[in-house]
Amino acid sequence: MEIESDFLVIGSGIAGLSFAIKAAKLGTVAVITKKKEVESATNLAQGGIAAVTDKADSFESHIADTLECGAGLCKEDVVRFVVTEGPERIKELIEWGVEFTRVEDTSRSIFDLGREGGHSRRRVLHAKDRTGQEIERALIEKAASEKNLRVYENFIGIDLIMTSQVLGRRMETDRCMGVYAYDIVHDEVHTFRAKFTILATGGVGKVYLVTSNPDIATGDGVAMAYRAGAVIANMEFIQFHPTCLYHPEAKSFLISEAVRGEGGILRLKNGTAFMEKYHPLKGLAPRDVVARAIDAELKKSGDEFVLLDITHRDRDFIRRRFPNIYNECLKFGIDMANEPIPVVPAAHYLCGGVMVDAYGKTTIDRLFACGEVSCTGLHGANRLASNSLLEAVVFAHRSFLKVSELLKEVKDDRLPIPPWDMRGVRESDESVVVTNDWDEIRRCMWNYVGIVRSNKRLERAKRRMDLICEEIHEYYWNYTVTRDLLELRNIATVANLIICSALMRKESRGLHYNVDYPERDNLHWLRDTIISRYDERKVKDA
Repeated sequence: MEIESDFLVIGSGIAGLSFAIKAAKLGTVAVITKKKEVESATNLAQGGIAAVTDKADSFESHIADTLECGAGLCKEDVVRFVVTEGPERIKELIEWGVEFTRVEDTSRSIFDLGREGGHSRRRVLHAKDRTGQEIERALIEKAASEKNLRVYENFIGIDLIMTSQVLGRRMETDRCMGVYAYDIVHDEVHTFRAKFTILATGGVGKVYLVTSNPDIATGDGVAMAYRAGAVIANMEFIQFHPTCLYHPEAKSFLISEAVRGEGGILRLKNGTAFMEKYHPLKGLAPRDVVARAIDAELKKSGDEFVLLDITHRDRDFIRRRFPNIYNECLKFGIDMANEPIPVVPAAHYLCGGVMVDAYGKTTIDRLFACGEVSCTGLHGANRLASNSLLEAVVFAHRSFLKVSELLKEVKDDRLPIPPWDMRGVRESDESVVVTNDWDEIRRCMWNYVGIVRSNKRLERAKRRMDLICEEIHEYYWNYTVTRDLLELRNIATVANLIICSALMRKESRGLHYNVDYPERDNLHWLRDTIISRYDERKVKDA
């Protein structure tokens, strides 16, 4: 079946829904999402959204903090417009129903601003420690009121539909016409045609064995864009959040950086604080510094975790400021008001992705990307805490402004899109292959392409991933698609992009640390790492 709309949004987090709500004023919008609308990385965001809303703060301070954290690779013009446009987007979220936590003073209600790693001021707006959940709630309610907007749940994109594919020839300027998407519930493939397609698929955390990301974060948008010929940038910069709850029964539960912002101290199991050895800001150092420090201490001690201690703060304050984290820890027998929380680093955020311009436009005509799937130039080599939600709303708005202009010029040539070809495809009786490859990829990436890397580890990972990609490629073209197979194909492609990007960068910068090149090289590597399937660097694709 072919489903047609003016705008196709792939993903239902803050970036996708923000764009969709606005685009519904211009025309019809189809939003496809892998699970329920509410299931996204946005929904899991605890800390908040950074923006200048306090008179004691300034745009220049927020810009300086972002540039410092980005280790020389931020695009300053992008940082400047994201920061300066942020307050207007915050105002818009509030108008849409988002309720940020406030404190009452004698004369007015003001925001209760938090401080996180890398920030020189308190500027993080939050809804207690469920900020993402509150934003997602408000956006879903707002989207439901838009008559031109329809959400298709339980759909996963297979491949973008390109003009070159339809015409059967390579084109100098290729155009995206939509996507083939798999209906998980009904086991069918549908064609989604649109004048403009917006990737808002989130991150790639499930490429790694330990991650704070939801199960849906399998890099689908990056993989589809790469296969379609879009330019991909800076995939080596994977941010590991320093503090994920360590417990055998806890599935990737994040302990927000805001806990350290309110005085939480990182300690070894014997109680010794250690961050002062690594950075003047101690536990509030940028995330790459904290994650590497924890990794180094665990390797030295042989311990499985370190401790995050906020027991010196008042119990009532802890329960009021961190109700979700407090209650979640209690489920596992940890009273964070009385005892430290065991934590380990976990793959958390992709600072690279599909390269876009200042309006979210990719290198493919009529294909845009917003949110974590994109590489905008804001984060550089390391994301400043709580800048991600800010980036998502600013770029969703800028993409909306750009398509508003372009929509007037669009002339639809109505090229016929061939239906999904099912010929020669049979059901598999060897699903163990998918399970085994999935596990091997994630362990390989965790062991060889993690917080600390080396040439030998990266080369070993590349050899293994090339073999796995060949196996998945053969399997994919011989058997019917399933959700597990599609996600496996995507994480394999993304894993290889990360490995190849890491091998290309012959230095250590931000989130990329290679023991064979421990210093920054500003002479040769003060630039983005660029990969395209059409350039000379062939990345094996699953």
